[in-house]
Amino acid sequence: MPDFRGSIPALVTPFRDGKLDFEALERLVEWHIDEGSHGLVAVGTTGESPTVSKDGHKEVIRRVVEFAAGRIPVIAGTGSNATAQSLDMLQFAENAGADGALIVTPYYNKPNQAGLLSHYKVLHDNTNIPIILYNIPGRCVIDILPETMAEMARWPRIVGVKDATGSMERVSKQRALCGKDFIQLSAEDAAALGFNAHGGSGCISVTANVAPRLCAEFQEASLSDNLELAREYQDRLLPLHEALFLEPAAACTKYAVSRLGLCSDEVRLPLTPVTAETRAAVDRAMEFAGLL
Repeated sequence: MPDFRGSIPALVTPFRDGKLDFEALERLVEWHIDEGSHGLVAVGTTGESPTVSKDGHKEVIRRVVEFAAGRIPVIAGTGSNATAQSLDMLQFAENAGADGALIVTPYYNKPNQAGLLSHYKVLHDNTNIPIILYNIPGRCVIDILPETMAEMARWPRIVGVKDATGSMERVSKQRALCGKDFIQLSAEDAAALGFNAHGGSGCISVTANVAPRLCAEFQEASLSDNLELAREYQDRLLPLHEALFLEPAAACTKYAVSRLGLCSDEVRLPLTPVTAETRAAVDRAMEFAGLL
């Protein structure tokens, strides 16, 4: 199984004049590999998955796999609140050569725990690709309870979770119930230090879009128990962690990446470009981190 650990950017999806910008996408993939990112997530929330068409979603997955060329793991975002639609995307990602899939809990229709088990069992049983659960109650209004997760963890291809519950003790409980080999990845950059201390394996990161080398070095220090060095990186990155969430993270992140000359800051409605005040805050945070 691929090594899903460390700093894994939730990659932005570049647009230009309303269309997918594959030239910029290739540039971003190469940059992340050069900068030391440990993996990539294609077409997650930060990749504006809600506004990328089904065909476009598949093409971005295919291109990221092609551009990465096996040098780092590629995790495809394949979640939906319709099990059949998620399965279609998951099977495509497997056939395209993705190393794993990130599958968010079904949003809006709010299944109970039995529904969650049934949803993920269909996905698990009809593909051979490793699956990382994405548990984000704040967006989906449904929580995979630790006991439910423990049942899924017994299935051979449910290998881990991206945890956005914001609960540090949840990491320890899931470690106890799901086992030490169950991969737990933080969904929140600012909390990644404490998350790893509780038994986490890394972060599917927004900030790593902008500061991939710093985030990778932070993760390496944290996961090797070099807490003094990890705290130094945390201090340097914290203003950026905060600035990238002043408005929707995809818009803030694209603005920051555009300041590095890697892609445009274009987003799709209902997202809009960030305000002048937020741009100034992101600039200050990037300067503090030594990126500008």
